Amino acid sequence: MELICIQCPRGCAMNVEKKDGEVIVTGNFCPKGKEYAVSETIEPRRVVTSTVRGVNNARVPVKTDRAVKKTGIFDVMRRIKEAKVLKNVDIGDIIIENVDNEGANVVATAPYRV
Repeated sequence: MELICIQCPRGCAMNVEKKDGEVIVTGNFCPKGKEYAVSETIEPRRVVTSTVRGVNNARVPVKTDRAVKKTGIFDVMRRIKEAKVLKNVDIGDIIIENVDNEGANVVATAPYRV
């Protein structure tokens, strides 16, 4: 499998191969590239960005405060869709705690006033 590393602006073109239960990475310039390639191969994760409903159909921009499993994104989005903000929030305030049952929170990315 071929991957382009997104850990820095260099954008190394890497080749990833699974062999005897081990992930072999070539083409990376630094250790971050190898770490990224292994993660993408074994268990890809993503930061989820979206909006949550506020009062009078306003939208509050949010994101997960850390990457969640790619396989769990639809569950995270379902919980975000069900949520509603009914009070003032500031950047970084937790809107949904432990959204993925692994410790990731959904936080506000902009202030919101009711």
